Amino acid sequence: MATIRAAVCHEFGAPLSVERVELRAPAPGEVEVALEACAICHSDISYAEGAWGGALPAVYGHEAAGRVRSVGPGVEHLAPGQPVIVTLIRSCGVCPACARGAPVLCAPPADPAPAPPLTTAAGGALDAAMNCGAFAERVVVHASQIAPIPEEVPMGAACLLSCGVITGLGAVVNTAGVRPGQTVVVIGAGGVGLNAIQ
Repeated sequence: MATIRAAVCHEFGAPLSVERVELRAPAPGEVEVALEACAICHSDISYAEGAWGGALPAVYGHEAAGRVRSVGPGVEHLAPGQPVIVTLIRSCGVCPACARGAPVLCAPPADPAPAPPLTTAAGGALDAAMNCGAFAERVVVHASQIAPIPEEVPMGAACLLSCGVITGLGAVVNTAGVRPGQTVVVIGAGGVGLNAIQ
């Protein structure tokens, strides 16, 4: 276990508390990333306000970028020092949804899950919300949640690829099914709306 700092939500609607927590090492198929940037998505705000419920205490954040620190057994396509983005989209690659090209609907087989990556300093339960918990110095996530990025991409910009860009693009291409030459209206030009327009 490593001691790191994280912004922890203990009560919905209350300020987050920056405190020391414990992060376990990567299990098979997992990656540890030292984070350099993490954007704040409206989903994180909604969770922290209690709009969607969830377990407490929790560490939110799911739109992050950093460098691979270590990899668990079986992870061969990533190496320490490699720049990456971390996203909440986790896929097993073998369930029916993944097999038909819909990894966002992943329902992995019932294999025993590793212990949660985060615990409180006293060893208590601590939810790494949205399978990330990226309002922290480091995360341990499934390798499918990692995408390598070029060395020259600034981390502050790269982290936006982890949610706002893929959500905007996915809304246009996957949900609305917009095709070249069609005309549409985008209501709202925040992070997701701007990426839908792009």
